[in-house]
Amino acid sequence: MSVLQEYKCPCCGGAIGFDSDVQKMKCPFCDSEFEMESLASYDNELKTQQDDSMSWDTDAAESWRPGETDGLRVYVCSSCGGEIVGDENMAATLCPFCDNAVVLKGQLSGELRPDLVIPFKKDKKDAKKALLEHYKGKRLLPKIFKDENHIEELKGIYVPFWLFDTDTDADVRYRATKVRCWSDSQYNYTETSHYSVSRSGSVGFENVPVDGSTKMEDDLMESIEPFDLREGVDFQTAYLAGYLADKYDVTAEQSIDRANQRIKQSTEDAFRSTVNGYATVTTEHSSVRFNNGRARYALMPVWILNTKWNGKKYTFAMNAQTGKMVGDLPLDKKAYTRWFVGIAAAVTAVSFAASFIISLL
Repeated sequence: MSVLQEYKCPCCGGAIGFDSDVQKMKCPFCDSEFEMESLASYDNELKTQQDDSMSWDTDAAESWRPGETDGLRVYVCSSCGGEIVGDENMAATLCPFCDNAVVLKGQLSGELRPDLVIPFKKDKKDAKKALLEHYKGKRLLPKIFKDENHIEELKGIYVPFWLFDTDTDADVRYRATKVRCWSDSQYNYTETSHYSVSRSGSVGFENVPVDGSTKMEDDLMESIEPFDLREGVDFQTAYLAGYLADKYDVTAEQSIDRANQRIKQSTEDAFRSTVNGYATVTTEHSSVRFNNGRARYALMPVWILNTKWNGKKYTFAMNAQTGKMVGDLPLDKKAYTRWFVGIAAAVTAVSFAASFIISLL
């Protein structure tokens, strides 16, 4: 028994059939026409397309070596529950996440040892200067905020990150169109041509970062990227002297979804950049497969300041390797009102002057 092959329109998804007038396959819904060979090739591609395959080796990190944590202590914040690591000589300090007092919990134990660390390159003086530059020129920033934001309480902290390395093979298929317009003495014409565009290839990724702390907002940490991992060194506890270190509370396994999103999006963006010359381009199918994926544990240097103003929390963070500073600033509503009224008055004056000149003409 023979089975009738049914084709779907690549443009609108409707069922299409052979049109004897044009001697082509034609969609009755959108009037698109296709050569049989092109349609068969497209249908075969649909049958052979692959799904995403994203797997990782997350067992690469090693445990602490005997005696290596003897000089390290864990401190816990009774307010937000944040845990930080410091050396045994660390004086009483405030929590870098919520600014409340922390108390000694005990000696560090039972945690994975970082694979690498990027040492601090920017000191506290650099961080204070960068924060003041961040304020500079902000005419609508409340003066009292600058005066009371505890800039001296900037803290240097190593933030835990998981670094993902992988090679990817990918296939991406796009729907694309080209539009041609012309006219004659009676009509304007528009012809839209539809295309199926495919891209296949391989992309390598190294050190894709995902922060391993729930206390650090993902968008904040991504805003101070990138870190130059070429300056990363094998971890030694000596690098923690004088600084705090946040204990990771997001495991490598829990970070995989975020890593997958970043890598898949970057792969698709790289392929999309090669599809040029079309009026519209829409991704129809994407398949990304990982090979030799692995995750490593690293500590990144960050200067951080949490401060409150008018009951709202403001967090500032600086990449202590590159000096990049980010953070939201409050708005002085009274100053904004004066500024807006001034601009509106100036616009009104200009409009009146223009009307007066026109009336004279």
